[in-house]
Amino acid sequence: MNSLCQIYLITPPKIDDLDAFTSLLDAALSASSVACLQLRLKNIDDSSLIQAALAIRPVCQRYDTALIINDRPDLVEACRADGVHIGQEDMDYFSSRELLGEDAIIGVTCHNSKELAFQAASAGANYVAFGAFFETSTKTPKARAELEILTWWNATVEVPCVAIGGINPSNAATIIEAGADFIAVSSGVWQHPEGPEAAVLELSRLCSLAPS
Repeated sequence: MNSLCQIYLITPPKIDDLDAFTSLLDAALSASSVACLQLRLKNIDDSSLIQAALAIRPVCQRYDTALIINDRPDLVEACRADGVHIGQEDMDYFSSRELLGEDAIIGVTCHNSKELAFQAASAGANYVAFGAFFETSTKTPKARAELEILTWWNATVEVPCVAIGGINPSNAATIIEAGADFIAVSSGVWQHPEGPEAAVLELSRLCSLAPS
């Protein structure tokens, strides 16, 4: 596990122009290191999701960024992705692992629950995700999490944690300092007034300033 916090980028919930988005993504990933990109598209059919993943994958590979599919373990192989992020209402961890094998990355949403996080970590999840920490425009959070859970998890468990929910360059410092291993950012990058490259650069700078 890297001692420095890392960026976990999430796509916008809708991509109207794949070519334009892949160019934007290339610019964002070229700005600084991004550990993961989660493809999280809503109200989309399977074939369109796969098409989007296959278009995005070469960009991720170029910058050594893992491609994670949201919610759909059954489509990871078709998307040629590196893994999946599952919620509490999606396919369970053990079924996902059986389907995808030991090499796949599997992350689990745990909201603000230490119990759910312990269960996921004990089962073998590659990371657990806590949130939402702030108001977010990309989805309606099922729970709000406090910074304390990041500090506690970081000191107690070796499995990495991802902080998610409304994080942007202006509020990320408190999340990083609290002990998050990854900061998940979506609109904070794509809707940044100076563009995605500037957002990634600023987030990377904040990650490098945090104590290891």
